[in-house]
Amino acid sequence: MATIEKRRRNDGAWQYRVKIRVKGAPTESASFKRLTDARRWAQSTEAAIRQGRHFKAAEAKKHTLAEAIDRYSKEVLPHKAKGGANQSAQLAWWRKQIGAYVLADISPALIAEYRDRLQREPAAPKNKRLQADNELRLRAKATVVRYLAALSHVLSMSVKEWGWLEVNPVANVRKPKEGRGRERFLSDDERQRLLDAAAVHGPSFYTLIVLALSTGMRRGEMLSLRWSQIDFQRGRITLLKTKNGEIRVVPLTGKAHELLLQLAKVRKIDCDLVFSGDVAGRPFCIQKPWYSTLKMAGITNFRFHDLRHSAASYLAMNGASMLDIAAVLGHKTLQMVKRYSHLSDAHTEQVVSRMNERIFGHE
Repeated sequence: MATIEKRRRNDGAWQYRVKIRVKGAPTESASFKRLTDARRWAQSTEAAIRQGRHFKAAEAKKHTLAEAIDRYSKEVLPHKAKGGANQSAQLAWWRKQIGAYVLADISPALIAEYRDRLQREPAAPKNKRLQADNELRLRAKATVVRYLAALSHVLSMSVKEWGWLEVNPVANVRKPKEGRGRERFLSDDERQRLLDAAAVHGPSFYTLIVLALSTGMRRGEMLSLRWSQIDFQRGRITLLKTKNGEIRVVPLTGKAHELLLQLAKVRKIDCDLVFSGDVAGRPFCIQKPWYSTLKMAGITNFRFHDLRHSAASYLAMNGASMLDIAAVLGHKTLQMVKRYSHLSDAHTEQVVSRMNERIFGHE
């Protein structure tokens, strides 16, 4: 049977210690911050022991989390888009922190403790020029959620495919609630000032900015773009390597189509990259012209990725549905584009109004 004892830790916080004793099986125990988690674990674990499905004392005590992460990195990560670079860094953090623990001791309470530590740590600076400010910035809730997701996938594989665990402890760990996400986009005046300033840095950089605003393509997708991926006649760009690993076709029209055609007339014969730099086979560096453009335009609190947000916002304000925006941006679900839903409220009202007029007529 299971017993739950309330105990105070060395740091003064309370925890719930669960012990399960079943005749013919070794005693199992775990600690939790919440009583509900303790009861849930006790119920599921005791049931598993009595049904002969619980092998924690065997396999889970033979393997450490570091072993699970190493196996995952070898067998699973290479098959993910870009080799799972971000996930690899996240798992490296977990390996350093609790990799020495055997899987049997990876409890929800332990994971929650390090989840809280993640939230208290400063985020790594994304740009050396902004390092002083970034050092004061803590990890975003969304970042912590992704760290937990990376660990969860490793432990899920340990349950489903490797037989090293019976249950995934991350399932009982509370995830930080993510906000709506960044919604910064350019106003009409800011957009014109940005374009005017970008033109000073030459046709390639100017075309890059126009392409980002008109298609919502990511920086990496544009800088790795090759002429062979552009179909001028049909007005489309085929992206072979995207963030989610799927091929995406992007409509190419208007100003962006016109500028790319002009750029194609003076393209480098020995390089297929659309935005090629001084070094053969490599795209040009946008960092210096980008910050110079922002300064000339007098625009603050704006990142290059916000050009993508701007494109999505313009689509929403011009009547595009959430499905349309997701298709253009290459999102698999609508969750990422919900932040733009309020921008299309006026369009939604017009759709409902037209429907009512059609079926009921004018009063």
